[in-house]
Amino acid sequence: MKKILGRLWSLVGFIAVIGSFYLLYRELKGEAVRADVWADLKAIPLSAYLAAGASTLMAYAALAWYDHIALLHLGVRHISWIYISICSFTTYALSHNVGASVLSGAMVRYRAYSTKGLTMAQVGVLVTFCALTFALGGILVGGILLTTRPAMLQRLSGMLPAIITDPDTALTIGLGCLAVVALYVIGSLMRFRPLAISKMEIVYPRPGVMARQLFAAPIELAGAAGIIYFALPEIGNPGPLVVLGTFLFSFSAALVSTAPAGLGVFEVLFIKAMPDVPHLKVLSALLVFRLFYLVIPLLMAIAVVIIFERGKLREAKGRSDPD
Repeated sequence: MKKILGRLWSLVGFIAVIGSFYLLYRELKGEAVRADVWADLKAIPLSAYLAAGASTLMAYAALAWYDHIALLHLGVRHISWIYISICSFTTYALSHNVGASVLSGAMVRYRAYSTKGLTMAQVGVLVTFCALTFALGGILVGGILLTTRPAMLQRLSGMLPAIITDPDTALTIGLGCLAVVALYVIGSLMRFRPLAISKMEIVYPRPGVMARQLFAAPIELAGAAGIIYFALPEIGNPGPLVVLGTFLFSFSAALVSTAPAGLGVFEVLFIKAMPDVPHLKVLSALLVFRLFYLVIPLLMAIAVVIIFERGKLREAKGRSDPD
């Protein structure tokens, strides 16, 4: 039975590779890159591309920290940082492009972490905890931005109800977000009972784990938004905080849409929120983001999956061959 399951998982892995190639082809085919956009891409200085590359590394390092924090929460300490980093990178590179990141991320993580002795239940907790870390960080960053810059949502006037873009409402939302984070922190410090939501229970992590969560997600968001910030032109650039806030809202909306890589949703919202920057220059910056944050990692993740699955096939074949 184990031999059959091993071959089945390998087949699933190779199907994922084929599906990823198809998604990559569809994404590149769907981008209408005109000559003037190519000109804008060439006009971006090398220093900006290098800074965008460094931001990408920061973002994916923080994503690897998500997994490490979740494993600390589970009490799992025998898995190396290198293995965690490769698994996390592959998971997010695929799930960001495929969409339905929780489901696709669970499949990839179970395939990888089960070889290290984790059960399906443990992987389920890990996936949920990583999603919670991102949500907590998003709420924290959103709360800080809306509290300090409540007029920021006015950039999306016409796309959101007027009552939401009103600065007073935005300030109230921001304070509410900070209150949610404060409750989570207090729950961890005071060791509250698990928070029951429907049939699911959220166990407050230990304070050390909770503190790591509060840093990991903001670092990842800052790294991902930094790619776009450095690719935008200096003239009309609204600054890193506005870019960060716009990225947080646009990326969250794209995740909720479950569209592969948030294609279309992310661009429309981001361009709308940058009225002082020519649309084509914003599109060029978003193409740089997709190249650095999605396309290049996807190609690397596909290579990792191929190498991993070939190794597992050889192991399965070695076990099945008679001595």
